[in-house]
Amino acid sequence: MASPKEESVKRNSESEDTESSEHDPHYEPIVSLPLVDIPTNEEEEEELVKIRARLYRYDVQDHEWKERGTGDIKLLRHTVNNSVRVVMRRDKTLKVCANHFITPDIRMNVHCGSDKAFNWSVFADFADETCKQEMLAIKFGNPQNAELWKTKFAEAQEIVRTKCILYTQDQFSDDESSFTRSEDTETPDPKGTDKTPDDENKKITDQDSDGVVLKLKELKVESAKTE
Repeated sequence: MASPKEESVKRNSESEDTESSEHDPHYEPIVSLPLVDIPTNEEEEEELVKIRARLYRYDVQDHEWKERGTGDIKLLRHTVNNSVRVVMRRDKTLKVCANHFITPDIRMNVHCGSDKAFNWSVFADFADETCKQEMLAIKFGNPQNAELWKTKFAEAQEIVRTKCILYTQDQFSDDESSFTRSEDTETPDPKGTDKTPDDENKKITDQDSDGVVLKLKELKVESAKTE
């Protein structure tokens, strides 16, 4: 059995706990910071696919694969010019570890015989804010995600090949130049043909006869005026 002194101490502590739990003071901030919109350079792009994976790059100097980051890798299609790029950011820090455009000539190869990993080479990767030629490898959590990535990557290449302004303009210019060349070859400018002396004499006599007719007409007009 507790003594009266212990009971009073217990009641005081309980009352203090209830007051502290109910008391919620509010203090206005000394400095107010406005909300700032940070652009991601993805505002004009639509997401084709986003899959969580782990990315590697091949170090040419050390001759080994080095991990570049873990996060969500995405295929982003530009809504205006139909270009597609690969973008991947690291977890937590959101630092870019892959950023390059897709071209029709990129080959997606199975990496080390695994059904969950691929590798490919890119001519210009801008992950480090500088243009670098890289060989990248990616590993997914399961074969289903790996197959989805391969399928979407092939679809993105077809979009770039058939709808991207850069490639369609090149094809149009090539077609136009070939059409112009075919026209030039099929309908060449008329060249000088072999002419016989009779043809030349006939041409000269025709010109002379025309001149004589004109002179006769002028004489008739002048004679009419004098009468």
